[in-house]
Amino acid sequence: MMVQKSVADTEFEALLQYIQQSRGMDFRGYKRTSLKRRIALRMEAVSVESFGQYQAILEADPSEFENLLNTVLINVTSFFRDPEAWEVLKDEVLPAIIARCEGDLPIRIWSVGCASGAEPYSIAMLLAEQLGAADFCRRVKVYATDLDEEALRAARLATYLPREVDNVPAPFLEKYFERTNNHYVFERELRKCVIFGRHNIVRDAPISRIDLLLCRNLLIYLEAETQAIVLPRLHYALNPEGCLFLGKAETQLARSPLFRPVDMKHRIFTKVRQGARRHITGRFGASRDARVDTHIPSAALLEAALDQAGTAMLAVDEDGAVALANLSARELLGVGPADIGRPFLDLPISYRPMELRGPIEEVFRTRRSIKVEDQEYRLSQSEVLQLTIDAKPLQRPDGTVHAVLLCFTDTTAVHMLHRELEAAQENLENSIEELQSANEELETTNEELQSTNEELETTNEELQSTNEELETLNEEARSSNEEMESINEELRRQAEQAVNFRLYLEAVLRSMDGGIIVLDEGRKIRSWNRWSERTWGLRKEEVLGTSIESLEIGIPIDGLFEGLGEVETHSIDQVEQVLEGVDRRGRPIKCRVIISGLVSENGVNLGSVLLFQKLRDEKLAEPVA
Repeated sequence: MMVQKSVADTEFEALLQYIQQSRGMDFRGYKRTSLKRRIALRMEAVSVESFGQYQAILEADPSEFENLLNTVLINVTSFFRDPEAWEVLKDEVLPAIIARCEGDLPIRIWSVGCASGAEPYSIAMLLAEQLGAADFCRRVKVYATDLDEEALRAARLATYLPREVDNVPAPFLEKYFERTNNHYVFERELRKCVIFGRHNIVRDAPISRIDLLLCRNLLIYLEAETQAIVLPRLHYALNPEGCLFLGKAETQLARSPLFRPVDMKHRIFTKVRQGARRHITGRFGASRDARVDTHIPSAALLEAALDQAGTAMLAVDEDGAVALANLSARELLGVGPADIGRPFLDLPISYRPMELRGPIEEVFRTRRSIKVEDQEYRLSQSEVLQLTIDAKPLQRPDGTVHAVLLCFTDTTAVHMLHRELEAAQENLENSIEELQSANEELETTNEELQSTNEELETTNEELQSTNEELETLNEEARSSNEEMESINEELRRQAEQAVNFRLYLEAVLRSMDGGIIVLDEGRKIRSWNRWSERTWGLRKEEVLGTSIESLEIGIPIDGLFEGLGEVETHSIDQVEQVLEGVDRRGRPIKCRVIISGLVSENGVNLGSVLLFQKLRDEKLAEPVA
């Protein structure tokens, strides 16, 4: 089983390397479980079972890359997603930014992972409301970036279905959108101020001097090591008092010394000024300033240190809520980011492996540590750990206890703990190397930032030209619609003519002094005129669709079958026969029957036509009473 898992992991890493080499998409920083799950969806769609087989499909069919990227890159977004958070942004954050940028100072916004553009257009509407459209177009630049080229193309078009604008307030929908058929198109002048571009937040240089940075529900898909690379980049991008707006699912991710909360509930943070810090490797950062950063909050430093500890630690404050859970506790005890702030008694660890409420209350009361050993903790039916639980008071300078620190030590698998610590150390070293490399790249990339900005301006002008071309195409489309309407009118006129012709033809058949029977190629009756009804006593509705061979009238129809066969086989063009019989009233009747073929212009046999003519020059005997 372990061998199969090792082979699968090797194939998976080889697949990621091939994707990076072929398309420049580096997914190594994404969480492995989420990434494997999404790639597995495409593997199921193309009916392969291993990562190696799927790589072979990518090599044989490059078009599969587009399907893969659309599946892996999660483009879930909407206008004003989480409305309460956007209300806080509108009422508190944006007015403060506008106040700081008074006068003609520009306002710079960056939306990271913008997907289809709903998020940057949402912030554009809020700013346009507070500044006015003219000042917005003159002062505001909204940069919107994403990895997915297809999503960026859709964002540039700014065209949305009705269900996609459900969250847009009605006044905004009327003011900033144009309704076209079944779509809504975002207002053109505001759209010119939103600059879309492809950008990899992990590898590419960040945009600088940003007043508000929106990075909502992106970090939750990245590994912890990759988050450690991304957060400093977001910190660098912001102005000294700039704000960071995260998604509501990003709780523990925001607990960084680089940011302090403005509104923790709605995940709005501001930048913490950082002095230059020396790397573990001894290298300096970009500023080359050797002073120690004294602005980092002690709680954040403590949390960072605890995350590196091998013992699972969890802190419970005076209110009985979970105040802290280090990395080992999250892994061992199943305490997630959403559990921070929850009552400790609501968590399974509060009563499993043992009831911990009593020991915690005793530590608060006596201010002394308590140790409970040999507690059985069952991870699964087959895996059981023996834990030693230490409850220690965390005291204030005046001696009062403001929290209890719970330490869970695994005493049954020390060798496994050593292996995990070695792996953690290796990951830490790799993260340090990647961070050092990223810092060196950042120094080089910053010099290219100005030229990149100029290219973005040029791209914006090209986008404006493209928009004008699209307007021309729309006009051509409207012209085509008018032509289609003319064609439809002509078709309706021809249909009316066809109906009139059919009615005229039926009138001719009714007025003829003779019987007309039209048969299809299967000898089924398709036409039966009024003379036939009067003479044979059968209405049209009774005979249409029936075979002539089953027709029972006053003359021997079977006498016509030989002639019908000759006409149908094209042996002869026309056959004339005379039949005697009685009409519907029982009177003798003699008819001349002319059988002709019904042939299309292409010579295809469509059936036969039977013409009955009553012979009047013969003296007929009176019917027998």
